[in-house]
Amino acid sequence: MRQLVKETEKRVSSFFKGGRGGAAEVEQPRDGEREEVIPSPYLDRPVLDKLTEEGCARWGLTYALGSMQGWRANMEDFHNCVPQLGGELADWSFFAVFDGHAGSNVAQYCSQHLLGQILTTAQTGGMGSEDDPERVKGAMLEGFLQTDKNLHAAARREGWERGGTTVVAALISPYYIYFANCGDSRAMLCRSGQVCFSTEDHKPYSPLEKERIESAGGSVSIQRINGSLAVSRALGDFSYKGAENRTPTQQMVSPEPEVCVVERSPADEFLVLACDGVWDIISNEELCAFIHNRLSVCTDLRDVCSQVIDLCLYKGSLDNISIILLCFPGAPQLSAEALHQEAELEDLLESKVVEIYDELCVRGEEPDLLSVLTILASSDIPGLPPGGGIQSKRNCIISAYYEQTNIYPSAATGSANSASGA
Repeated sequence: MRQLVKETEKRVSSFFKGGRGGAAEVEQPRDGEREEVIPSPYLDRPVLDKLTEEGCARWGLTYALGSMQGWRANMEDFHNCVPQLGGELADWSFFAVFDGHAGSNVAQYCSQHLLGQILTTAQTGGMGSEDDPERVKGAMLEGFLQTDKNLHAAARREGWERGGTTVVAALISPYYIYFANCGDSRAMLCRSGQVCFSTEDHKPYSPLEKERIESAGGSVSIQRINGSLAVSRALGDFSYKGAENRTPTQQMVSPEPEVCVVERSPADEFLVLACDGVWDIISNEELCAFIHNRLSVCTDLRDVCSQVIDLCLYKGSLDNISIILLCFPGAPQLSAEALHQEAELEDLLESKVVEIYDELCVRGEEPDLLSVLTILASSDIPGLPPGGGIQSKRNCIISAYYEQTNIYPSAATGSANSASGA
């Protein structure tokens, strides 16, 4: 375990301090110690390719998805984007983020079966197109539990017993938004420029979660179940669901989602579903402010999602990063004033880069990108995007730097990676 910790620390530190090399040097085992070779959960360099998609519903909803593997050795996130359910539910929409752990199989399975199970349960319960909050909440709850039950059979058959996934989902009807959360992915609704609602993360150290874990024979140490699993509710994770004489919702890891309903309002602006690769780095209020600002200068929701992903990476996220952004008719619109302010900010940043570059040259110091970023980060820059700060304009700064050094701008990507933690 010492090798894994040391290797990961060195690799991540090297990247964030501007290192350009490959794998970090591995500490050799001390005399008398047996070398323990454990695959690192992190890569030497992050995978920066992004998956994006966009779409709309006939009733005025627009949405975009952004997803990136990042530092993780494997991509374990999956998603659902269904803007129109069809049939009697043609004016209903469903979106979900599945954040897998210990493999991607469970997250993939749930992304393929959860919605169908919810709809089957709803049909069996006679819900139809009736927008009855109690019936819908019941269908979502039972849909999760039945999916977990079916998953258990598949897991035994396929050997997935170690894997699991968190889920955060939103079912949008003409009158309500139904949220279902199981784990530590999160949904957030912004209304009139403020956070109106957000789901609660299910962590082992939360009092009610800890009580259930201990009653099922488990323990909570280093904020994890039995010192290992960092979430207290999930689909899958069947090695934590074997306590005898206890129902599925009474096990150490519960598949029971917390289902909440919020009545829709003309003041609703946008809704975010994202994995903990986002929420471990940025708060609800910061992300609400940042997206609200970006929507006034950007019409492409895919670009807004990409900016959020870059912001989380630059702030130090080491996880897979996935976000779904849903915009209602009341979302902020493109603003001429905001566009003007954005242009002024980028002009200011470009002039600052030139000023710092020239000053370093005059002092006889190497004007490398990391030095420029470090000085800029400690400078007072007015007009930065709220919730984003200097990190949210990193790409603009990098482009200005390479223009100053007469290097083709596309070369900025590699050096941007090595300096992304400044």
